[in-house]
Amino acid sequence: MTISPNKLLNSKWTAVQPVNKEKHCLITKIEFEKNGRVNHCQMQSIHSKRLFLIDWHDLKNPDKWQQGWL
Repeated sequence: MTISPNKLLNSKWTAVQPVNKEKHCLITKIEFEKNGRVNHCQMQSIHSKRLFLIDWHDLKNPDKWQQGWL
């Protein structure tokens, strides 16, 4: 799966194995390194509104995340 860092902001994701009913999430912030590469993303759970940080490479793992809200 190819993910464009330029299109990550406000993208929707579904957790394959949700914890505390936090299945649907939205990327709300992206932190870049000085060289312009993505360092990590801030996600927000739609259910609980909880914010958390993830390594954006984890989004490529189909055992953890699926793109869109399923």
